[in-house]
Amino acid sequence: MSVTPFPNAPRGPVPAPAVAPVLSVIIPTFNEAQNVAELVARLERALDGLAWEAIIVDDNSPDGTSAVAKALAAKNPRVRCLRRLGRRGLAGACLEGILSSSAPYIAVIDGDLQHDEGLLPKMLKRLTDDEADLVVGSRYTQGTVADGLGGARSAYSHTATGLAQKLLGINLSDPMSGFFMARRDCVERVAGHLSPIGFKILLDLVLTSQGHLRVVEEPYTFRERHSGESKFDLRIGLEFLGLLLAKLTGGIIDSRFLLFALVGATGLVVNMVALKIGLATFDLPFSVAQSVATFAALVSNFLLNNATTYRDRRLKGFSLVTGFLGFCAIGAAGAISNVGLATWMYSNHSVWWVAGAAGSVMGALWNYLMSSQFVWRTR
Repeated sequence: MSVTPFPNAPRGPVPAPAVAPVLSVIIPTFNEAQNVAELVARLERALDGLAWEAIIVDDNSPDGTSAVAKALAAKNPRVRCLRRLGRRGLAGACLEGILSSSAPYIAVIDGDLQHDEGLLPKMLKRLTDDEADLVVGSRYTQGTVADGLGGARSAYSHTATGLAQKLLGINLSDPMSGFFMARRDCVERVAGHLSPIGFKILLDLVLTSQGHLRVVEEPYTFRERHSGESKFDLRIGLEFLGLLLAKLTGGIIDSRFLLFALVGATGLVVNMVALKIGLATFDLPFSVAQSVATFAALVSNFLLNNATTYRDRRLKGFSLVTGFLGFCAIGAAGAISNVGLATWMYSNHSVWWVAGAAGSVMGALWNYLMSSQFVWRTR
C-alpha cells in the first residue's frame, strides 16, 4: 500500500504572484510577533498600486515571530519568511534577505513600527528616476522628528554618528539609520565584503562602496515603539566599535577579532577586581586568589564572547559546557605562546614592554584563531 508522505499538503503547483515584485522590503525581526501583522497591513496601504514583496527574516525568535510571519505568508502571496537557525544579528539578517530577493530595488525597515513606511514610495521614486543609488531615511536631517529615541539610545546614536563622521569621513547626517532603500545590484556588488556581524548595515555598505554610491537622505518621523522591547544594549556598542576599528584599519583586522580583543580587555578588569576581593575580603593566599581570579576572567570572557563576538554562532545547552572546556584549553596554550614569545624577545635584549606587548598579541591571535576554528566553529 502506498503512503502519501504529506497527506495535508496542497496538490498541484502553488500559484505565484501575477506580477514580479519591483521592490523587496526586508524586515529583520527578533521577538516582534506582536508587530509583524500590523507592519504588513501598513505596507499594504503605503505601497498600494506597486508590485512589492515583504521578506521577514527572523532569528528564530522565542516569541514565535516566524510562526506569525508564516501564517501571514499563507494568506498573502506578497509575504515570505526566512527563519534563521543558529545565526543571529541584524546585519546578517538583512544580507540574507537582500540576497534572497530578485527585485531590482530593496528596502530595509525595522519590524518595530518605528520607521515610517509611508516614505517608501517617495524613496522608490528617487531610485526609479535615477536620482540616487541609495536613499536613507534620516532621523537627523532638517525636517525630521525623532520621538522614538530614548535617553540611552539617543546618546549612543549621536555618539556613534559623530565618531563615524569624524573618523571615517562619512557625510551622512544619519549613518546609523536602519531604514533605507537601494538598488539591489549595488548591494550585491559588495555583499561579499560586508560584515554579517553588527547592528547597523548601512554604515558598512556606504564605506565598503568607497564613494561609488549616489546617496540622498529623506527626513521622516521616528516613532515610538509599538510594542515589545528595544534591542539596544552594551553588545550593540561593542559591535559598532568593532566595525569602526575594522574600517579604520582598512579591513586588515576584521571586526570579529577586534570584538574578541575588547572582550579580552574586560577580562583583565574582571581578573584584577576578583584578585582584590580575594586578597582583601577573604584573606586568601595570593596563589589561591589569583587562581580564582583567573577562572572568573575565563568565565567572563567566554560568556561575553558567546553573547557578542560569536553571537551568530552562540552556544547553548551542553555545547556551552564543552565549549567552555575547549576555551580554557585554548587559553592555556595561548598563555604558553604568550610567555614563550615574550621571554625569547626579552632575552634577546628587547625592551620589556615591547616583549610583553608582542607576547600579548601572539596570545590573543592564537586564542581567536583557535576559538573560531574549534569552539565557535561554523556548523
